[in-house]
Amino acid sequence: MVLRIFVTGPVGVGKTTLVERVAKEADRWGYIVGGMITQEVRRGGRRVGFKITALDTGEEGTLASIRGTSHLPGVPFGKYIVHVDEIERVGVSAIRRALVEADLIVIDEIGPMEYKSDEFAKAVGEVLKSEKPLLAVVHRKFADRFRPLGELHALSFENRNAEFGIILDKVMKELKGIRG
Repeated sequence: MVLRIFVTGPVGVGKTTLVERVAKEADRWGYIVGGMITQEVRRGGRRVGFKITALDTGEEGTLASIRGTSHLPGVPFGKYIVHVDEIERVGVSAIRRALVEADLIVIDEIGPMEYKSDEFAKAVGEVLKSEKPLLAVVHRKFADRFRPLGELHALSFENRNAEFGIILDKVMKELKGIRG
């Protein structure tokens, strides 16, 4: 069975940091890592939105912004506007390229904002049907949905460093198996 690791946990526990560290380590060993990372955008110490970055190209897009702060079209989601076009332009494109080109696919994050895009949901489905290893952050509301599809690792402030080592070890073993 292909490796599928899903990371979940509370806001600010270090899910994205863990995934980025694993991706950088795999890259350092010469493996091709593709997919997307989502990060908070802060101004004056307060979160004003989220950006998406394609791991292969570095291209960035705006996933969501506080209502009234962006000219981009989108779908209301709480106090944010989710920019579906940006998710598809940057995130979905990066995931689909990773399906073809990458040794490891990273998706950060699989969550309710991203699922406002039907194309994002389809791309996640394509990854889950593929033979490519996946390392993904899943929103805590989606943890039970993804638990049966792979290994679910729940991060806490107490276990995040140990979990990094465990996850890195599993990913590297899988990647070494791909190349023989």
